[in-house]
Amino acid sequence: MKETIDLTLNGKPVKVTTDSNRMLLWVLRTDLHLTGTKYGCGENYCGACTVLVENEATRSCHVTLKDVRGKNVVTIEGLAKRGSLHPLQKAFADHNALQCGYCTPGMIMTAVSLLHKNPTPTPSEILEGMNDNLCRCAAHNRIVQAIESVSTTSKGGI
Repeated sequence: MKETIDLTLNGKPVKVTTDSNRMLLWVLRTDLHLTGTKYGCGENYCGACTVLVENEATRSCHVTLKDVRGKNVVTIEGLAKRGSLHPLQKAFADHNALQCGYCTPGMIMTAVSLLHKNPTPTPSEILEGMNDNLCRCAAHNRIVQAIESVSTTSKGGI
């Protein structure tokens, strides 16, 4: 049954009228045309579909639209401000922490959530925090270096 769901998406109020049991991933990609959030496994496993819900890394393939009613949702498209990349987006580019780029949006969103919780993580805390996001290109060391560079240069103030 169709229902209208209000939420804040990338800092702006949004109303979506659709089946409230649809997965957030498909609402973002199909209805709202925000294709930065990727479909990976669809099983809550790989992390390609990660978005922030109330600053918490959340797998959008396993969250329904009604689960985010009234909440603040941020996608990879919502990180850049006034034409400037988010520090983690810039660090991923600067450190070549991507190859095919498919996992990158989910990696960055998970890293943002990690740095919200722990602004100055150790390398092992970064590894632990990123452990559930998969990358087939083996860019893991560069990903950790990119996250570490942001936590070091900004002293955690992302």
